[in-house]
Amino acid sequence: MSTETVVLRAARRVDVVTGEVHSPAVIVVRGEYIEAVDPTLAPADATVLDLGDTTLLPGLMDMEINLLIGGPENPSGLPSPMHGVQDDPVYRTLRATINARTTLLAGFTTVRNLGLMVKTGGYLLDVDLHRAIEQGWFPGPRIVSAGHAITPTGGHLDPTMFQRLAPHIMPLSVEEGLANGVDQVRHAVRYQIKYGAGVIKISASGGVMSHSTAPGTQQYSDEELRAIVDEAHRAGLKVAAHAHGDAGIRACIRAGVDCIEHGSLAGDDTIAMMVEHGTFLVPTSYLSEGLDVSKAPPALQEKAAAVFPQARRMLGKAIEAGVKIACGTDAPAVPHGDNAKELWAMVDRGMTPAQALRAATVTSAELVGAEDRGRLAPGLLADIIAVPGDPTRDITVTEQVRFVMKGGVVHKNTTADRAAAVPVR
Repeated sequence: MSTETVVLRAARRVDVVTGEVHSPAVIVVRGEYIEAVDPTLAPADATVLDLGDTTLLPGLMDMEINLLIGGPENPSGLPSPMHGVQDDPVYRTLRATINARTTLLAGFTTVRNLGLMVKTGGYLLDVDLHRAIEQGWFPGPRIVSAGHAITPTGGHLDPTMFQRLAPHIMPLSVEEGLANGVDQVRHAVRYQIKYGAGVIKISASGGVMSHSTAPGTQQYSDEELRAIVDEAHRAGLKVAAHAHGDAGIRACIRAGVDCIEHGSLAGDDTIAMMVEHGTFLVPTSYLSEGLDVSKAPPALQEKAAAVFPQARRMLGKAIEAGVKIACGTDAPAVPHGDNAKELWAMVDRGMTPAQALRAATVTSAELVGAEDRGRLAPGLLADIIAVPGDPTRDITVTEQVRFVMKGGVVHKNTTADRAAAVPVR
């Protein structure tokens, strides 16, 4: 572990808690952690990195991503629905290493990998991906892993919905997330926890890009939802629920689910429930603009055309109501590396740029229970990025990340003075 001291100098930094911009900015990094912010005197023996006319931010966070699909061979969006039977676990994991690097270099230093359902023999591939990144084998963000998502038969994430003419292809086990009834969902949750999951992901309603039931349809019963939450919470893990429909969202809130993914069709009363219960929302709102549905079957294109306008309006209401909103993209539905476009979408729906930055840092850190990141402050992890201009005035500059440091290690530096930098990994 390096104990080298590095001084970062830049034109500005943003206090993401208050939204204030401080100029100029000096951050002292020792080893993995921030030692000082704007000190009177910087250490004389430190390596100085002058990042020029940029703004320093804490590393951004994506709370809805899947690094195991999309990417190099299909950079424009969702993979083929046949990926579940075409890609073996090794190929899928190798792909994930590329997507992890792409995500990190886009300025996202922490992600929740929220899982899908594929045949892996029960192995939690994203847990292994997390371990390899933490051991320094290749660059990538810090990962909170869900392992296998959990869904009922025929639910949104059940991949057999794509093979209706061949129903016996790729049968899935309870360990791989296909679970029905209270006993099976408890088993499925316990299995994910046993093998290293850091969050439990479930499918609680229909989806847009799936041939399951309508997006608004509740899929797990109230009893099943309560059992899932009980198992996860007793182990200290949070539950994230894919839920578009109003009834499904309300059932999740009543059951104690911690975070709603998408929330597209939530009504006013349901939004008020989220505020009352402190339920987080990860709206993945840029899907409305960024998801390429042109090659999807006509029925799915029709669903997208009906749901996405409602989703945009829902987010505006949720912002106004004060729901705790974290940043998530649902990549690769939005291509890996385009993660910052979600910040633009949140601003477009009614957030200020400062609020969007807070959603992608402070609120996301709170969602994953990480007190060691999300701000530029002494004692926190040195996960730091630099962008041109002032993101509190123009949020789109977060799409032009010039510098990425994770845990004190520089992974990207394209600023004018990069020649003077510490080595880039």
